[in-house]
Amino acid sequence: MSGLIGRKIGMTSIFDENGKNIPCTVIEAGPCVVTQVRTNEVDGYEALQLGFDDKAERHATKAALGHFKKAGTVAKKKVVEFQFENEHKLGDVLTVDVFAEGEFVDVQGVSKGKGFQGVVKRHGFGGVGQATHGQHNRLRAPGSVGASSYPSRVFKGMRMAGRTGGDNVTVQNLRVLKVVADKNLLVIKGAIPGHKNSYVIIQK
Repeated sequence: MSGLIGRKIGMTSIFDENGKNIPCTVIEAGPCVVTQVRTNEVDGYEALQLGFDDKAERHATKAALGHFKKAGTVAKKKVVEFQFENEHKLGDVLTVDVFAEGEFVDVQGVSKGKGFQGVVKRHGFGGVGQATHGQHNRLRAPGSVGASSYPSRVFKGMRMAGRTGGDNVTVQNLRVLKVVADKNLLVIKGAIPGHKNSYVIIQK
């Protein structure tokens, strides 16, 4: 398994050879620098730590600056570990070329935060027109949540209003439509989580 760190640019659509309009997301994937090499002898597992997006030196700690200096690069904003099959060494730069057109990838990101929301928006309750859950005259209310004399409490996990979004979400099996190597761009079919310019993790 291998992958890259990227930034979500936005959504667009392209036409395939049959004239079908396909919605897709454009991602700036890499370049990523190998900032640490994990080995079985030292760490007990094999992986590569990749860094993406330069950070101003004044915003990094001295420990972080020393860590990135070993790899011969500047401080990075986003650091993620990947399992790579190929041999790479400290300081190597990985680009969007690790992906090929037509292959399938998994994309992980943080979904848009929506703040405190009610049960209709958060859990898809019936709401207006469907008047579910037994409420008398409040169409978007959750209705009864407790049981009777036993167990005399509300069960854990009861679907209620609350903070929505801001979760780690992984969308699997998205097809790579285009790889624009000179601009480090990846065009992926469908939507991925997160707002514009948010960091995403792309894995084969």
